[in-house]
Amino acid sequence: MAQWTSAVGAAQLARLLSSQQDRPAGPGTRRPPAYRALADGIRLLVLEGRVPVAARLPAERELALALAVSRTTVAAAYEALRGEGFLESRRGAGSWTAVPAGNPIPARGLEPLPPESLGSMIDLGCASLSAPEPWLTRAVQGALEELPPYAHTHGDYPAGLPALRAMIAERYTARGIPTMPEQIMVTTGAMGAIDAICHLFAGRGERIAVESPSYANILQLMREAGARLVPVAMAEGLSGWDMDRWRQVLREAAPRIAYVVADFHNPTGALADEDQRRRLVDAARSAGTVLVADETMTELWLDEEFRDGGMPRPVCGFDPAGSTVITVGSASKAFWAGMRIGWVRAAPDVIRSLVAARAYADLGTPVLEQLAVNWLFSTGGWEQAVELRRAQARENRDALVAVLRRELPDWEFEVPRGGLTLWVRTGGLSGSRLAEAGERTGVRVPSGPRFGVDGAFEGYVRLPFTVGGAVAEEAATRLAAAARLVESGATGGGEAPRTFVA
Repeated sequence: MAQWTSAVGAAQLARLLSSQQDRPAGPGTRRPPAYRALADGIRLLVLEGRVPVAARLPAERELALALAVSRTTVAAAYEALRGEGFLESRRGAGSWTAVPAGNPIPARGLEPLPPESLGSMIDLGCASLSAPEPWLTRAVQGALEELPPYAHTHGDYPAGLPALRAMIAERYTARGIPTMPEQIMVTTGAMGAIDAICHLFAGRGERIAVESPSYANILQLMREAGARLVPVAMAEGLSGWDMDRWRQVLREAAPRIAYVVADFHNPTGALADEDQRRRLVDAARSAGTVLVADETMTELWLDEEFRDGGMPRPVCGFDPAGSTVITVGSASKAFWAGMRIGWVRAAPDVIRSLVAARAYADLGTPVLEQLAVNWLFSTGGWEQAVELRRAQARENRDALVAVLRRELPDWEFEVPRGGLTLWVRTGGLSGSRLAEAGERTGVRVPSGPRFGVDGAFEGYVRLPFTVGGAVAEEAATRLAAAARLVESGATGGGEAPRTFVA
């Protein structure tokens, strides 16, 4: 049985390799042999995630024709990649990309730091801000006033409080997506929603297509559910999805589910345009794939161009009945991570199935928190709280960008127009080594491989907009110190740091 889950055509791989030619070589660098340059180029594409892990590469003859090189050059490059653990082959099945066994996905970086560590360590691992007061306190007070009637009931509402379901449905309708309360289920955060969807639609061994990179915690959730993840590389920069790749994966891998973040994607900050959304919904419908659209970042636009309705139409707007698209929303990012309220919008029969399955999971979502979110929605407090959140994230983003450009000018990134994260290429340094060195210099940062499948994105880190002012200055200073440690080889394990140069 073939071990690959997607394929890269010869012309596509040639285009990706040619894009590396614009990168200047370091001073004194000698031109490597042709086969070595090709092997290094493919290796870099894998490590950056532009070619997914477990992607079938073209046959030697096809790639040689596309690159206008000899077949011997391609064969030697493939052999070098096999020797380094970046390629696996089987007679009759071809060759597919891999990551060496010695490169495990880092186990740390996204879990919140314990409170006792916050004094000595700057935490850039958790992309969450403090609560937007006074709105948290007001919402809880409002919820307490509404609580007495519910206290006389059993308190179990597997589909969510009727008042909150109606309010969420009304908010979708106001966005131009007619929605009934029967199309809504309230969950314990977005993670609870996606966990329920995966258990309903994707049993152990089922394929799930995911953006590459994607949100690390969701990837781990899917792995633990036994899913086979099929990575689909993002388009260049902040331009959203590569629709040619999506159509190919949906057609050839036939995943049961596809998980996407269209609005200020985590971690890249990309924003998919309306044409991409329409085409992806059409492709998913044709392939019989359930498209799960994560909207947790949709209200966190930071640039003023979006203030007067400049956001693209929601993904579910191209499937209003919910037969193909299941939408997940949450209060955790736009309001506060401690407010563990999420929701699912889908067809009524899907909601009924999710609710029925919940009897064997968590039974329901806490009533008091649901009442607090309902109070925010019904009083206008939500809009004012989110506006505070946007202002705070915008200020932090601008401060972080400024200090990174000053302290780490070799690091590359594009500034997203919304969301909470910056996806940074680390000047050829190992993201895993940087995370390790950061623990020593007093800054906690998640490495790129956490956001890929099987160790891709080694040359990246994710930096959230959670600190500003003097703290952002100090964080950049500590990151620069960590980078110097990596460059000098003074990281744990005594092994020289890996750099990736095409």
